[in-house]
Amino acid sequence: MPPKIIDLSKTDDPRDVVHLAVQALAESRAVIFPTETDYVVAVAARRHGVERIAELAVSREGEPLLSLVVKSVDEAFDWAPRLAGVGQRIARRCWPGPVSLIVADDHAESLVHRLPEAARRSVVGNGRLRLRVPGHPLLGDCLRMLDGPVAVAEPDPAGRGVPVTAVECLERCGEEITLVLDDGRTRYAQPPTTISVDPSSFQVVRPGVIAEESIRRLASLMVLFVCTGNTCRSPMAESLFRDMVAKQLGCRPDEIESQGVVVASAGIAAWAGGRASGNAVEAMEERGIDLTSHASQPLNDDLVRQADLIWTMTNSHRAAITSQFPEAAPRVSVLSPDRRDVLDPIGGPLPVYRECARQIHDHLAARLKTLDLGPQRG
Repeated sequence: MPPKIIDLSKTDDPRDVVHLAVQALAESRAVIFPTETDYVVAVAARRHGVERIAELAVSREGEPLLSLVVKSVDEAFDWAPRLAGVGQRIARRCWPGPVSLIVADDHAESLVHRLPEAARRSVVGNGRLRLRVPGHPLLGDCLRMLDGPVAVAEPDPAGRGVPVTAVECLERCGEEITLVLDDGRTRYAQPPTTISVDPSSFQVVRPGVIAEESIRRLASLMVLFVCTGNTCRSPMAESLFRDMVAKQLGCRPDEIESQGVVVASAGIAAWAGGRASGNAVEAMEERGIDLTSHASQPLNDDLVRQADLIWTMTNSHRAAITSQFPEAAPRVSVLSPDRRDVLDPIGGPLPVYRECARQIHDHLAARLKTLDLGPQRG
């Protein structure tokens, strides 16, 4: 029986399409889905039929035949519990989006061990998994109604490149397909960027939508310092940290981003564009650091989402952030390792700012010992 083809541009209610696709997947049938990069052939990973679409996939040395598509970064940890460091940063900043991550499957608690044997052979290769969270909403909507991820093949039997139309994909799939969801030519019409990651490095194994230089920036460690108005404590912490990291890495402060470290500061009650206080500028000048170009900024969703470490000047700052952004709580800590508040110098004389700077410097020295600032690329 020929597959049912649905033109998504002509559907009255997208929810009907989602229900049809979910029903097909739940019955262990193969469905062609659009992503933002290419068309893929999908089956429910926890059901039978995974081995059939594995025959459509390209065999690459050291890689699994199929990718696992999961709902989110959080769900990725169920399948790759050791996803950390560089890999975690790339996942959090790129997903949903046109990136596939090859990660280690070396943890006893990985849900991959609960898959049927045939499925496990197809989604694990050389002890590695390939994970995706595509940006096209259709797959995501279906995954929210399924009891697990889907396994997908990117059919390219003759090395012609990934299929970027539904017709191209169907032509490469023979008679395995039950349902085709046609959303026209894909947005990017090129493959996702495929990256092999471990906690301290990454390697682009197949180029795609996102260039390697962009991946390098996305893989950087981002440290965000937060106080109230972003004119005294957090700007001093930002500039001191940048200077200390540069000395540790053997580069200039303005070169640390190229070494994989991004530093910023913000205030929970700041306005945009304010200057650092005069005494803060002078206290930093005494340490050989120029704070005159600082411009304050308010804390916002994007800064919180991007930051790997959010160090606050006080416990009340931390409480305010975790109350507004509870999902960020594991990444938010008081700068002082023993959770003591940093002295607030606002309105005080220069000696108070000097003491504040000394406290911040000492806390940063302790924090730096806990950071791995090694290379990003393998």
